[in-house]
Amino acid sequence: MKTLFVLALAAASAFAQQSYDLVVYGGSAAGVMTAVSGARQGLKVVLLEPRDHVGGLVSGGLSGTDVGRREVIGGLALEFYFRAGRHYNLDRHLQEIAWMPEPKVAEAIMRDMLREAGVTLLERHRLREKTGVRKEGTRVVEITMENGARFQGKIFADTSYEGDLMAQSKVSYTFGRESTAQYGEYLAGVRARTPSHQFAVEIPARDANGNLLPEVSGEPRGEPGAGDKRIQAYNFRVVATNVPENRIPWPKPDNYDVKRYELLAIYLTKMTPYLGRPLDINEVNLLRVIPNGKADWNNRGGFSSDYIGKNYDYPDGDYATRARIWKDHEDYQKGFYWFLANDPRVPKELQAQVREWGLPKDEFVDTGHWPHQMYVREARRMVGPFVSTQKDLQTDLIKPDAIAMGSYGADSHNVQRFVNDRGFVENEGDFQVSASVNPYHIAYRVLTPKREEATNLLVPVCFSATHAAYSSMRMEPQYMMLGHAAGVAASLAIRDEAPVQDVSIGDLQRQLRTEGAIFQYGPQFQSEALTIIRRRYAPPPRKGPLPWGYPEKK
Repeated sequence: MKTLFVLALAAASAFAQQSYDLVVYGGSAAGVMTAVSGARQGLKVVLLEPRDHVGGLVSGGLSGTDVGRREVIGGLALEFYFRAGRHYNLDRHLQEIAWMPEPKVAEAIMRDMLREAGVTLLERHRLREKTGVRKEGTRVVEITMENGARFQGKIFADTSYEGDLMAQSKVSYTFGRESTAQYGEYLAGVRARTPSHQFAVEIPARDANGNLLPEVSGEPRGEPGAGDKRIQAYNFRVVATNVPENRIPWPKPDNYDVKRYELLAIYLTKMTPYLGRPLDINEVNLLRVIPNGKADWNNRGGFSSDYIGKNYDYPDGDYATRARIWKDHEDYQKGFYWFLANDPRVPKELQAQVREWGLPKDEFVDTGHWPHQMYVREARRMVGPFVSTQKDLQTDLIKPDAIAMGSYGADSHNVQRFVNDRGFVENEGDFQVSASVNPYHIAYRVLTPKREEATNLLVPVCFSATHAAYSSMRMEPQYMMLGHAAGVAASLAIRDEAPVQDVSIGDLQRQLRTEGAIFQYGPQFQSEALTIIRRRYAPPPRKGPLPWGYPEKK
């Protein structure tokens, strides 16, 4: 027994401290691509995921991919969607790319990529709070997990949605909204008008007794253009199915409180005479069809799946605070669907539509068929030596240190629901600007902290951008491309024994190009990238007779 105890202690000690070239924290899609990219460069890489899944939102419900202009998507991101096309045998239809894979398919592909690259994946490894990072000067030397495991690395990458490794490394960051004056951005700060995802009818914010309706804040809106620490709304990108044999009825949360949806009941009732018909299912949710009888459900309208104003404490919150917010969002959204499917005040036409759908039996099987990832649209944002701003989406499009391209319109969800000066309910914070956003370069500099703060840390998710710029750059394909660049940059920094700020941009861009990265807008450039990716997956030479009985050519 004593011998077994000693062996167990030795094993625990060996497990407790490990050394890698590249330590990646956060199993988001960006994390997967950072790890795969680094490993393909020959680095010894570990990917540490705090929970039980990889892929973040890409495998967590956001299957209706926000591609923007798909011609800008290259590198490992394009390879991922190409592999999805192979999974669905799209070549039967003379297609190659599946932009909207099912969550279980997305995660399987990402796990395959990690395994093929030789990445060490360790799940249930969450950074120890407050004291999880050890630095020597400007270098992160070691990080410690809650389970006691310690990881040393030459380069570290924070690819989490929350940026905890970044924050514990004493790197400057912010969250919320800048003022319009800070960077001269007209999309910054409190919005004077929010026309989209708004209440089209006037609804008094208080009931007959003068009490605020649930889900309405009593706080003042704030002055237009002023900065604040409010955060655009989160939700879950629920995947639903209308295939009866795969469908589970909408679950009722344990603490369901019908009063929580009083505003929704009034909204649905008032919209019927306003429109001359009841609201349709696609007017209370945005449904995007994905394979095999499923759809990705997202927020749409004045009252929907976005849980507005209830995430302000999330970015800088401790783990307990975030867990509470996460559970509150889950209960709210489950209750929202339950209300639509069961409350007698819901128009019968809409209710019938909602009841045709439910959770799929074959998705998220270990989390009750509910997505395993909350949509953290925005949390912390690093403040590096270069901060991307609104002009980098609209006018200042070319960057000498380009590592990827973006194109999605500036897109922020609502930030608050308040009482306007006439006593009615109003949403604030949403903006959707696409016409003036052109395909633009994303600079390598957004990944790197200030030199005096950290010289061996890269940040591909909570990167250096304002709220306005981040609203476009935050899309999952862009996260994947930034992760791809981070992995290559890590290998170059190690090769040259240089700070990440001093990586050779020429070498970085050349290597990315050889791996299908795109730096110019146009279908021909993605065609070139696809040629590179096809070579990687070229089928082996056929042996024996062709399937139609024709002899092989000599």
